[in-house]
Amino acid sequence: MAATSPTTTTTIFLLLLITLLTFTGDALSDHLNTTTTNLYLSPKTLTTNYNNMLNSFKIFIYQTPPSPPPQHSLFYKSLINSHFITQDPNQAHLFFIPFNPSISTRSLARVIKNIRTNHPFWNRTLGADHFYLTTSEGVDLSSDRNIVELKKNSIQISPFPTSYGSFIPHKDITLPHVLEKPKPLVNDTKKNMFLGYMRLSKDIPLSLSEDIKISKYFTVEHGPLDSKFCLFMYHADVSWIVEAMASRCVPVVITDCPIQDLPFMDVIKWDEVAVFVGPKSGAHGIKIVLEGIEDSRYEMMVESGVLATRHLAWNEEPKPYDAFHMIVYQLWLRRHTVRYARWVE
Repeated sequence: MAATSPTTTTTIFLLLLITLLTFTGDALSDHLNTTTTNLYLSPKTLTTNYNNMLNSFKIFIYQTPPSPPPQHSLFYKSLINSHFITQDPNQAHLFFIPFNPSISTRSLARVIKNIRTNHPFWNRTLGADHFYLTTSEGVDLSSDRNIVELKKNSIQISPFPTSYGSFIPHKDITLPHVLEKPKPLVNDTKKNMFLGYMRLSKDIPLSLSEDIKISKYFTVEHGPLDSKFCLFMYHADVSWIVEAMASRCVPVVITDCPIQDLPFMDVIKWDEVAVFVGPKSGAHGIKIVLEGIEDSRYEMMVESGVLATRHLAWNEEPKPYDAFHMIVYQLWLRRHTVRYARWVE
């Protein structure tokens, strides 16, 4: 058999590469199809940035992570077993500081001091290229320079919703609640007998819950399948918001202040997925707002919500664009750090 010439080999390689890129591009285009939804803040750059993350992103872990609490366990497991981890800190874009969220402030300060003393990386940015996991309450306040730099500069990842004052927008990241991957329902399973459904809890103001219970337009006994909208009191029981979206029930978030800690706010347009209303107008005021949403707008929000569940769902084995990968993607977007002024004693 005649030997293949270098020119022929190069041509075959280029054809295979073009075929692979075309297939990958088509698959991603199908995944991020925006013909019926405007879900993403930057749909044109998401695919490119995501692929760059997959191919380039490296994270260094200072030590073996401790046993994580349930809300962190899937992220820990997925990160440790991922190809993003590097054993060479000089290759790392970001540095992960593992510690048990129940650690005392004094002990945490010693952890940071040890990193500063024994490694050269913290002092380059005063911790701005480092990240950590904590509870919704965040790290306790302290005048210790190690804690101050950690809270001010490092990226905090914590469960949604966070406590007031514990989240810094454009720096910190929130974890979606750990749920099994929801299965979107077919259209004809929805009855929409009620305008809205609210799952009662002790965190909902009594006046509002009583108002909802006596309204013929809302229900507290049926569920997402019987309602067009699902009502959530911010900072109350929002753990099932992904379940509602997968059930084609548009979330209505009731809050009297701007929300800055929704998961993936620098990727997803949450106003394309959910409705935000104030609590003071009661059931009647919420009814007026919801009835004012045109059918075409409502259907688009339903489809956007179903699409968003792909990104908010956790998997035992991570899948493209799922919750784990979207958290890592947000870390990738934050890899460009600035040098902060030195601490002055």
